[in-house]
Amino acid sequence: MKQVYTLEDLVSRDRLDAGCTKPARLAVIGHPIAHSASPRMHQAALDSLGIHARYVRIDIQPGQVAVAFAQMRALGFIGCNVTVPHKLEAMECCDVSPEALALGAVNTIRFDSDTTRGFNTDGPGFALAIEEDFKVPLASLNVLIAGAGGGAGQAIAAQCCLQSVRKIVLVNRSLDKLANLTKKLHAVSPSTEIKTFSFDDPALAEACLSCDLIVNTSSVGLKPSDPSILPVSCLSRDHLVYDTIYQPPMTPLLVAAESLGCQTANGLSMLIHQGALAFQYWFAGAPPLAVMRDAMRTLD
Repeated sequence: MKQVYTLEDLVSRDRLDAGCTKPARLAVIGHPIAHSASPRMHQAALDSLGIHARYVRIDIQPGQVAVAFAQMRALGFIGCNVTVPHKLEAMECCDVSPEALALGAVNTIRFDSDTTRGFNTDGPGFALAIEEDFKVPLASLNVLIAGAGGGAGQAIAAQCCLQSVRKIVLVNRSLDKLANLTKKLHAVSPSTEIKTFSFDDPALAEACLSCDLIVNTSSVGLKPSDPSILPVSCLSRDHLVYDTIYQPPMTPLLVAAESLGCQTANGLSMLIHQGALAFQYWFAGAPPLAVMRDAMRTLD
């Protein structure tokens, strides 16, 4: 069994399942995708329920999501998870649920007989993770989201508004991506104060210090050579700092935050919660949270 499959492996069942005793019926797609721990927890859930299927990683190039979905449907896939950088592109390739539409991204796909349906479990999974890790409800916090222009950032920002967070600070390399997002967020929660900043804005540090929770939703931190998404001047010991990246478990942002005495957590908790929610879209009435959490303990 390969650690990572590609679009070329989706040409036939013979190629995809060569040397395996179970058929690949579920997957996570992204680019890159080799780091993903999703197969570990989803395979554990499948095995615990006696479901004869494999969950695999598939590296899909940007612009190829529609082709990948078509080939997966043809091979009888049940569904897939969608990760960076495909969460926005996936919205254009499926019938989007109202909840995913509100969150502005798709991270879960189900291949029904009549259509391909898209859902989003990132937002609800994030809210559950914050309460689990920091023992406070998301609604009680002022939140800064770094990398807010991406699919995960938009979904988390929308979840904050759905829970009527008092204040959200959106940070992105390009402010152009944030203008339309801000309008959508105001429509969801008119009472929420929303500020936008670029990473090079000299007022960013002051904006950070006005928030309780700092969240990195970008991919900065995946590579060993990456810097911290925010400089130390943006952090204080009173901050709760959450990085949606879970491998490596300590990103430069979390290292900087811990050096100041901040409470920190990585994206493993969010991965588990959103994964359990996604699993229930594929297999209704089969809550796998405990099995998934146990399977991921070695990543803590």
